[in-house]
Amino acid sequence: MTDHNRQKKIAVINDFCGFGRCSIAVSMPILSAMRVQCCPVPTSIFSNHTGFPDFFFDDYTEKMQSYIDKWKKLHLEFDGIQTGFLGSEHQIEIVKRFIEDFYTTRTTVIVDPVMGDHGKPYATYTPALCQAMKQLVAFADILTPNLTEACILTDTPYHSGHWTTRELIQLAHALGEQGPEKLVITGVPQKTYVSNLIYQRGGEAKLLRTLRIGSERSGTGDVFSSIVAADAVNHVPFEQSVRKASRFVKKCILRSIEMQIPKTDGVCFEEFLTTLR
Repeated sequence: MTDHNRQKKIAVINDFCGFGRCSIAVSMPILSAMRVQCCPVPTSIFSNHTGFPDFFFDDYTEKMQSYIDKWKKLHLEFDGIQTGFLGSEHQIEIVKRFIEDFYTTRTTVIVDPVMGDHGKPYATYTPALCQAMKQLVAFADILTPNLTEACILTDTPYHSGHWTTRELIQLAHALGEQGPEKLVITGVPQKTYVSNLIYQRGGEAKLLRTLRIGSERSGTGDVFSSIVAADAVNHVPFEQSVRKASRFVKKCILRSIEMQIPKTDGVCFEEFLTTLR
């Protein structure tokens, strides 16, 4: 039998966006630069992301299982399984089956629960869909929610004021009780800083701060979670990985501002792709 499992690889279950630097279009080059093969499972196809006034969209839900079944016939094994935006309860069920079918003792599951921002869930995220995402979180080894998503997943009221370290640690503990061994709550606004809170089961939570620069751009979460995913299968310590991802995103934002890249177009990570290892 031909062995297709001689190289590290991550299955990335997310939408494909042709323009705007997000989702699979971000994960593929970043994982490749970090010497990990990216194997995408598209959940939907976009010409450009929904932050633009007009876009083409094709739902891939009904094709996903047939697509995945061909991988079973190839006896593929994955060092990582990374999930991004999921648009329905049906898609979440498909992802849960995927994890059950392909998980091995060496597999790390990285869940980026793309559910909302600025204190509100996205329009597609109904209460039922939020509950389904909570079930998926139980499968995660590593979880990378932003502050809004951490609140949704733990039924914690969101507030727009200053979040204390104690509040963030309580959030992290509540998320950790749902299953993940490691997690990072990303993009916490704290006056002139943006912070990431990292938590590892059996250890202390730690707040990592960086000076706020520019404004929010599409795809930065995908850049961040892809670096964390690649580092996980390359056995890089979690705190080191989060610091690397944060520095890389900041560097890309600064360069995007210098190049006057429109905010909708994401960050020009291509400028620094060769620096990732």
